[in-house]
Amino acid sequence: MDRRPPEPVQVVKQRRDTALHALVGGVPYVQFLGIRFERRGDELTAVLPYDNKLIGNPLLPAIHGGVTAAFLEVTSIITLSWAWLWSDIESGALNLVDLEAGKLPRLPKTIDFSTDYLRTGLPRDAYARARVTRSGRRYAFVHAAAWQDNHDRPIAECSAHFLMPPQ
Repeated sequence: MDRRPPEPVQVVKQRRDTALHALVGGVPYVQFLGIRFERRGDELTAVLPYDNKLIGNPLLPAIHGGVTAAFLEVTSIITLSWAWLWSDIESGALNLVDLEAGKLPRLPKTIDFSTDYLRTGLPRDAYARARVTRSGRRYAFVHAAAWQDNHDRPIAECSAHFLMPPQ
């Protein structure tokens, strides 16, 4: 029985980071909002750093509801894409040179997106995580939650359906 030796951990981490950076860097609106992703294994946490341009009501002040919804949608799409590409990233089948050159795989398309605003988004950093509830060949369902200071006190949650790109 002939087995390949396992790849060094640094190589696997580099491949994961390159793929994630390419996914996030390929969407201009993500760059405009300043959203970044922190990766721990296959789990992603989105971070929306506070900026004055995100304020919708300066009297409160509160983060604009559209920014909150966009943050949740971006988190959902990137997490779904990450889960969809995970086996290719891990096996090395994903061409990282193409990703770094900006040749992204097709991203899932939003079919339905529903946001529940639970609390005021205060003028500080926000965090979000998405969970892929179901992912098939054609459709996927994702639930995401955003919070600021306490994970157990979300400022908003969303449920979304996506059309998966062809393999």
